[in-house]
Amino acid sequence: MPTPSCPAQNPGSTSLVLDPADGVVLLDDSFTADPYPLYELLRTQRPVTRARMPLGPSFWLVTRYEDVRAGLTDPRLVKDAGRLAEVIRRASGIPEDAASADMALHDHMLNSDPPRHTRLRKLVNKAFTGRAIGQLRPRIEVLATELTEAMAARLAAGEQAVDLVEDYAFPLPMTVICEILGVPEGRRREFGSWSHTILSAASPEQHAAASAAMGEYLNQLVADKLANPGADILSAILAPDEDADRLTHVEATAMASLLLVAGHETTVNLIGSGVLALLRNPGQLARLRADPALLPGAVEEFLRLESPVNVATMRFAAEPVTIGGTTIPAGEVVLLGIGSANRDPELFERPGELDLDRARGGSLAFGHGIHHCLGAALARLEGEIAFRVLLERFPTLTLAVDPSELSWHNSILLRGLARLPVRADG
Repeated sequence: MPTPSCPAQNPGSTSLVLDPADGVVLLDDSFTADPYPLYELLRTQRPVTRARMPLGPSFWLVTRYEDVRAGLTDPRLVKDAGRLAEVIRRASGIPEDAASADMALHDHMLNSDPPRHTRLRKLVNKAFTGRAIGQLRPRIEVLATELTEAMAARLAAGEQAVDLVEDYAFPLPMTVICEILGVPEGRRREFGSWSHTILSAASPEQHAAASAAMGEYLNQLVADKLANPGADILSAILAPDEDADRLTHVEATAMASLLLVAGHETTVNLIGSGVLALLRNPGQLARLRADPALLPGAVEEFLRLESPVNVATMRFAAEPVTIGGTTIPAGEVVLLGIGSANRDPELFERPGELDLDRARGGSLAFGHGIHHCLGAALARLEGEIAFRVLLERFPTLTLAVDPSELSWHNSILLRGLARLPVRADG
């Protein structure tokens, strides 16, 4: 999974870094390594502020829980993929042909509003029922067991450490979603690389190349499924509903892209960050080992503490919108800071601490409103199985490096470890 990464930072005080030209908050490498000190500062001083990544255009960043939750359901913050792409293209100077290639895979329900979103979600919901997800449990358990046994064998053979991200957190959900979509095993690493590039702070040219490669393959995959439907979830999504409505080929390709990317990236981050949180909190780890019934609540706490989605996918203001006393002009891109909201002390006591006894509820890790994550049930199931199997197989799991040596993916959208070396002594 070759993607840029940022070294982990020790939590501590921080200060605003402003662009001297326009006063915009600069989100540099220290932010992608550890966004929480800056989030704390922004919540108290500039809860709604203009910001920018080093290589990108400016946008509005919202950081307080109350404002983020409200923004997730505010109809004035639009998720029209075509209009949003044009706003971003104009602001960043991306060539129109590159933008259109990238756009093809992003014109799906996550980037649309009613009534189009309503129709698309209805056509996909039929394949993600509780019964359909529950039927995946045995296969996920087998995969988790096979992966832990492979890691155990390598450690027993003398390897000093294994990378929990590369060897467990990545292949587990990637295999599940690729089996759901019917992607052959030989192409799965490619998909991982494309997905990371699309979601990272890569250049517009790199984004376009990854999108084009993924789009070409998924376009053919959809064509094959339409011609020869099987018992997989993608075939079910492509089938007409009771009203004889069905996804067009273009819609189906974009939907397959959404399911592939969202169906594994967030779960990779959940597993990696959750394991790190446990290893850095041995008391909480011991409690979870002693009482596996805590696992469902533990998964919710991992999701809150290190939200796999750091900021919600882009919206833009269809008209002037006042949030937290600040008016955002029409046409401006708005990012809602889920990772910040989930550590807002106005809602969560001791928000930076792992607490397996924390009352459930309130977390925005899966979003809120009509865009609440379609795959939330699958992610929770994969998470619970992944942690249970891992902790049962490795009763002495420990970090193999100092925490300061860990690195995080260079992405403002997602929050995830690039690697997590671990060992199992004894």
